[in-house]
Amino acid sequence: MSKARTSPIRTGLVHLALGAYTLVALFPVFLTIVNSFKDRASIFREPLMIPTPSTFSLVGYQTVLGQGDFATYFQNSFIVTIVSILLVLLFGAMAAFALSEYRFRGNMLLGLYMAIGIMIPIRLGTVAILQGMVAAGLVNTLTALILVYTAQGIPLAIFILSEFMRTVSDDLKNAGRIDGLSEYAIFFRLVLPLVRPAMATVAVFTMIPIWNDLWFPLILAPSEATKTVTLGSQIFIGQFVTNWNAVLAALSLAILPILVLYVIFSRQLIRGITSGAVK
Repeated sequence: MSKARTSPIRTGLVHLALGAYTLVALFPVFLTIVNSFKDRASIFREPLMIPTPSTFSLVGYQTVLGQGDFATYFQNSFIVTIVSILLVLLFGAMAAFALSEYRFRGNMLLGLYMAIGIMIPIRLGTVAILQGMVAAGLVNTLTALILVYTAQGIPLAIFILSEFMRTVSDDLKNAGRIDGLSEYAIFFRLVLPLVRPAMATVAVFTMIPIWNDLWFPLILAPSEATKTVTLGSQIFIGQFVTNWNAVLAALSLAILPILVLYVIFSRQLIRGITSGAVK
């Protein structure tokens, strides 16, 4: 009885804490986007106010789009992010299926070896990665970034997806084998549709670090033709450090796509996390 009475209170406190955290996390994003549409004087005079007809200004965006090649930066970021996510999902799911479905000598050790990639930051191998890319002639190419981000994301993908794939009914897979389905058909037609929430979770957790990364674009692809939006924004901000209209507009352009993609995948992400919690 006592648990039933306290349950709504605990639920309310949890929602209050989550709501407060959400406000704290989103407040800087709100300020950045709102002030990017104001004139310079209004940014300092009324930083918390939304733009009005008298304070509204697009001068920051005009400066950014006029001075920097942001169309190319966005294109590069989208190509690198989308291709890397697809490769991580494909290879991560295939490896997770093999580890969860087949029993062979060294199965557990191989799974632990893959998990080490989550604990050891890939940036520790920057020098060796750069040497390898130079030897392969891949410096200043988007391929170099895609290969690095794919290697970075696969360990987490295997860790998450293998747990979900172990819960897929063996009877379903065996029925597919009896019907004459190949292992590839079982994987693509039976298993993958059942772990879509987990796939969305992996996609979001992979997407955000790739889009926001500054380290590898600066080292592996710093040329004008291969700059990502994060690197382009950082260099642009360094050039226009006192032009707050342009700085806030550049930051807003860098933030907006990842927010849109997160909103698109948010429902699947929540389903994947809550399914994992229930398991």
